[in-house]
Amino acid sequence: METARPHPYYPQNLVLDHYVPNTNSMMDTLIMMFAVFGVIIAVSLFLAYKKRNTSIRGVGNQVTFVWFVMCGFIHLGLEGYFGVYHKTLAGMNTPLAQVWKEYSISDSRYLTSDSFVLIMERITAFAWGPLAFYTAYAQYHDLPSRYIVQLILSLGQLYGDVLYYFTTLVEGSPHCDPHPYYYYFYFVHFNAWWIIIPCILMHNSIKNLYRAVRITMEGAAKDQKQKKHK
Repeated sequence: METARPHPYYPQNLVLDHYVPNTNSMMDTLIMMFAVFGVIIAVSLFLAYKKRNTSIRGVGNQVTFVWFVMCGFIHLGLEGYFGVYHKTLAGMNTPLAQVWKEYSISDSRYLTSDSFVLIMERITAFAWGPLAFYTAYAQYHDLPSRYIVQLILSLGQLYGDVLYYFTTLVEGSPHCDPHPYYYYFYFVHFNAWWIIIPCILMHNSIKNLYRAVRITMEGAAKDQKQKKHK
């Protein structure tokens, strides 16, 4: 009787007949990934710096602009790759496939075409990815739609990430390697940013939208009073 190939994923009885090991080491994969992220961040910071005296004032706005650009590339590029190649990912050794196979040690649902993860990632890739780029564009050009799309995007990211965590946590995290490095650094740390930062940006959006509505309402009330006095 043929046995399944050995693999590093949980649960340990998981069958991945098409799995092949990564050709790159964990360190090589992480260095490659963070090098690409570093280039994106550097270019984004340069663009933000050029607009520092106009639409992107202050460190907070510059960091926000970089965040949206990074989200666009991660959602559309990395997560979009998963959304397209999820069925054959375990047997591939392209650079992006090796990134996913390394991350999947912390959550094997990415190699089994888990229905929730697949739907969530496709929405993230093909809806939130383009919207992240548009939000960065709206901020860069100081468009009135900036805070509206920022709120929609951040709410979508927060909702997806909360569901991502709890759909496995309620089961006791059977898909996660219990080693602290993989569980806390990969599974918890990498995804926690899409809870913390969207909450901050949602607060920022609501504050600015509230201010805009209040100013509009106060202006309308003032105009009405002036008309009554005429």
